[in-house]
Order: sequence, then C-alpha cells, then structure tokens
Amino acid sequence: MKQFNVPNIYRSGLISAIKQKRKLDDKLKKDFTPTLLDFGHLHIYLARHFGFCYGVENAIEIAFRTIEENPGKRIFLLSEMIHNPQVNADLEQRGVQFLQDTYGKQLIPFESLTAEDVVIIPAFGTTLQIEKLLNDKGIHTERYNTTCPFVEKVWNRSEQIAQKGYSIVVHGKPKHEETRATFSHASSHTPTVVVNDMAETISLAQYITGEKPAADFYNEFKGHYSEGFDITRDLQRIGVVNQTTQLATDTQAIAEYLKQVMQQQFQLNDQNIGERFADTRDTLCYATNDNQTAVTGMLQTPADIAIVVGGYNSSNTSHLVELCEQQLPTYFIDSADKIISRNEIRNCNWRTKETSLQSNFLPATDPARILITSGASCPDALVEEVIRKLAGYYNTENQVDALITAYGN
Repeated sequence: MKQFNVPNIYRSGLISAIKQKRKLDDKLKKDFTPTLLDFGHLHIYLARHFGFCYGVENAIEIAFRTIEENPGKRIFLLSEMIHNPQVNADLEQRGVQFLQDTYGKQLIPFESLTAEDVVIIPAFGTTLQIEKLLNDKGIHTERYNTTCPFVEKVWNRSEQIAQKGYSIVVHGKPKHEETRATFSHASSHTPTVVVNDMAETISLAQYITGEKPAADFYNEFKGHYSEGFDITRDLQRIGVVNQTTQLATDTQAIAEYLKQVMQQQFQLNDQNIGERFADTRDTLCYATNDNQTAVTGMLQTPADIAIVVGGYNSSNTSHLVELCEQQLPTYFIDSADKIISRNEIRNCNWRTKETSLQSNFLPATDPARILITSGASCPDALVEEVIRKLAGYYNTENQVDALITAYGN
C-alpha cells in the first residue's frame, strides 16, 4: 500500500515500531490479539489495528502539500478535513480557513470566494451541488480533492447498481458530511433514501410491505429522501450502501434484514433475489472493518478498563467506544490532557458528546490491565502520549523508550 508523507508531529516511534513488527509477524492480518506492553504493575494492551487509515493519511499529505505549494494564497477547507481536533487546529495555525462546520453550517460565505482561492475538499467528500458551485467560480476542486478512495468506491458502486435500475438505501448518519455527499452522488443517478439505524430500517420496510400507509413516509423520512421519491414505486428494487465509518455489523444487519423483507414480499429465493435486491457488501471500508475486528479481538483479553482516543465527532471512533463499553468501563478522550491525574479523567459520552469528570478511573488491581485503541483519524503520537502518561502514574515512563528499541530490533 502507498506510503504517505505525513508530518512527523503525528508519528510515534513506539507505535510505528509495534505496527511494523505486527505487520511482519502477521502478513495476512489474521491475528487480532492485542499487543501487550508490560510495565510491571501496569499492563497495556494495544489493539492490533488502530490509528490513521489510508484515506486520512492521503488527506493530510494533500492538505500540507497544498499549503506549501500556494504561498500567499487564501486557502480554505470546505469543512473539517478529518474529525480530529489536533489536525484541524494545525491547519488553522498554518492559515487554512474553514468554509463550513462539520454539519454544513456556513462559516464563510461562498460569495466571498474568487477564482484565485484554493479550496480543499475534505476526506469525506462533498455534494455535487457544492462542487458545481465552486467550479462555476473557477475554483478547480479536482486539484485539491482529498476525498477518501473508499468513499469514492461507495459512490461508484451506487452508480453501478443505479444503472441496473435499483434505488439506493444509504445507511448513515443523515447530518454527517460523508452521508450528505454519498446521498448527493447516489440521488443524481437513482431514487435514494437514508436510514440512520435498524429502527428506521424496520420502519422503511413497513412501507415496502404496505403495513404503513404510503402517505406517512414523506413526513417520517422528511429531508432524508431524494427529490421526486415515490414510495409506491421506488422501493421495488433496492441496494444498500453505507457511510464507510458505520459499524460494519450494523450495515450488514440492515442489508440482511431488507434482503429478507424483499424475499418475503416478492416470494423470492436465494437464486433469484438479485431481481429485487443488489449485493453491495463490498462498500464496507477495510479500515473500519479492521479496527472494529481488532477491538473485538482485544476484548477477548481479560482487562479492567478500556481507553479510546480520538475526536469526539468522529463516527468511526464513537463506534469503537460503543463496542468497548458493552464489555468494560470505557473512557473516550481526545488527548492525554484529558487524563487529569491518577484519580481523574475527563470522559466524553459518545452519544451526547458531553464531557464529565470521572473519579478513580484507574483500576486497583495489580497489575492494572488497560485496553487502548484509537480512531482512524487519530495521530499515533496522541496514543503514545496517553501511554506515557499512564506509565508515569506507575513510575515506569522510562520503560517506553526501551520498548521502542525492543520492538525496533
């Protein structure tokens, strides 16, 4: 896989050495057990896969190169490049301005842009409408487009099944940048509707079966379907694609549920189900799958608590927290600074995004056993800082450098 030129401030000597050794020892990526960092009275277990993915590294490389190539020019990001506060803050310090917030609220009017300005498209992509608006102003978005290739894969797959006459059901968070972009691309080719979760999927299915009156659909799914969507016509043949950072198991469950509904409604079997339901399992992101599977593997190791590091508005990171807290007390932090002391940590609720101070978070066991992972937009350097801080509470921070040497040999 391509190697990207990512600033060293985001790299970690410890994490890089560990990842490289795991890669050499497990070339086929079949071993999802965590890596043990033994600090004596503290045992830290690192997930097999975590941190920057291909799409994030690609976006960071393009963004920093864009700054270098355009001295003196106004440089804008359409919205947050990735969902990591440190990376976005670094870009702002280098003069990059944000046109919108993460939910699409305008921060700087598009009217103020000129053809001389540079606009970077974030890793989530953007809508066709915004792309056209920028292009009409003479701004060449294709030159500074950091859209993740795996997001584009979803768009391409949507277009392929649209050409075969299927409507699209997008599993995603309706307000998320990626979902808005995928909805825009899919709906330019075929009728499209967004479902947020299984509850909405079950409700949508009741319109397919006729259990709910068709007229109710337009109010229940207001703002989540494409223009001209006809509920009596446009759910006769469907395919499911997803926001790539959703829980893979959730998308698979939603697709399987709708497949069964179509089988029963139209009396189909496994051989002819393709007449009504498109197979779109290949739109799941490899990094999302790997990170979530690694958490599942990590959770099989006996432990006391889990710590997940990443941006609070990062969808893929929130899902890692969701997985961990089903089994262990879990703390969601965006930096080592949120570990206030040995006794206090500022934890983020992944559902509400509210933070609160939690006391006595470190386990009293000996050794204390802590699982650690991070989201796909979280720099490895932040994970190392968390490890060093925890090791410091056990007077073993000096062992971190020794581990770098050990894993590097």
